[in-house]
Amino acid sequence: MAKPTIPQGTRDFSSEVLRKRNFILNILKKIFECYGFQPLETPAMENLDTLMGKYGEEGDRLIFKILNNGLNDPKNADKSRLAFDQVMDGKMSKDLTERALKYDLTIPFARYVAMNHNLLAFPYKRYQIQPVWRADRPQKSRYREFTQCDADVVGSKSLINELELVNIYNEAFTQLSLPSVAIHINSRKLLSALARRCGGDSKLSIIAIAIDKLDKIGLDNVINELKTGGLANEQLDVIQQYLSIKGNNNEILDALEKLLGSDEVAIEGIKDLTYIINRSAVHQLAVDPTLARGLDYYTGAIFEIKPPPGINMGSLGGGGRYDDLTGLFGVPNIPGVGISFGIDRIYDVMEELNLFPNDLQQGASALFFNLGEKEEVAAMACMKVLRAQNISCEIFHESAKMDKQFKYAEKKNIPFVVIIGSRELELKQAVVKNLAQGKQDTLDWNDLPGYFSK
Repeated sequence: MAKPTIPQGTRDFSSEVLRKRNFILNILKKIFECYGFQPLETPAMENLDTLMGKYGEEGDRLIFKILNNGLNDPKNADKSRLAFDQVMDGKMSKDLTERALKYDLTIPFARYVAMNHNLLAFPYKRYQIQPVWRADRPQKSRYREFTQCDADVVGSKSLINELELVNIYNEAFTQLSLPSVAIHINSRKLLSALARRCGGDSKLSIIAIAIDKLDKIGLDNVINELKTGGLANEQLDVIQQYLSIKGNNNEILDALEKLLGSDEVAIEGIKDLTYIINRSAVHQLAVDPTLARGLDYYTGAIFEIKPPPGINMGSLGGGGRYDDLTGLFGVPNIPGVGISFGIDRIYDVMEELNLFPNDLQQGASALFFNLGEKEEVAAMACMKVLRAQNISCEIFHESAKMDKQFKYAEKKNIPFVVIIGSRELELKQAVVKNLAQGKQDTLDWNDLPGYFSK
């Protein structure tokens, strides 16, 4: 029999890992709720036409398509193979595939808003934490199935929303003991102005996708990619000037105004960034002209979270404004802005820096020893009282030697054991032993809740 495996780019999560992941998610949920965001979930799969054409050419290639029912039948192996080859060639007829696993949470959210806009109170603020899937090449901190965590506001063009999202980022990473992350900000309006300087709006996607790869492939390869995209040498010089802008936030904004300030949309972008920078008290907020966010739907301010210095990893989050995303679904004029947290990468960084609290791995607070049938009945009665007061406990699954039960408690990091033997049974008492400190107390059964509630 073949050794069991899981698909590349997916993972099992042990209780140890899940407790750490939940530590991150619980902090984020509390912050979202504190800022007035409401939870939302959407299906794991969407209709293919909901997703296709929304992420750019490269994004479309990474969408997991689901073959229609019947095409996976082993009896139709030749037909299935042909269908698979056609899908891989980009032929998306409804006879082959109509559904796909969701690529991110933003497009499904836009679809949800478009379907329910008459029922929602705007501005509508939602947060969403669910897995997404991408047919990407698995590598360190890049998975085919991973959890996204988004917070979005739709129905408002106010830059107050951008300020609030910056504050959420700052508060979240501070509470996660990662205050040294850098929050980079730019505006797609500046990239639009740059595109117009370099051949027109049709060049925006080419320029944004190429610039988005700057950290990965370097300036020379970005320029080569733009050459392949049809940009002339004069246009490439403008882009190099743009990418070479450095300095503090005010110096960068001044340089952007000198380079692109003749364009009205660029002026708007600089004004937006100035507002956010001046109103925000977040010191690690940095204007970054090289930030592009290659997705096509962004229209205004864009964000990206860089990991702490010395950590070799991609961004820990990102997002931006998308002022007509629901227009893709026939419901125009619902502006929006949102951010995303890269839960898997945040976990990896915190693990690398040993930032998780030491007490996360505790499950039950107490293990009741099982020392016989009558003792088991008494232990079960005591546990019922403790659990009614939200004190976690469990009993060893069978009557066994005490050494075996001690080892079980130690292996599961259970800090206390409760022993009710024949003598304790007569006196209606229990011996409670603190395994870390090595000390023990003898208590009446009625005093157990107070002991564990200290």
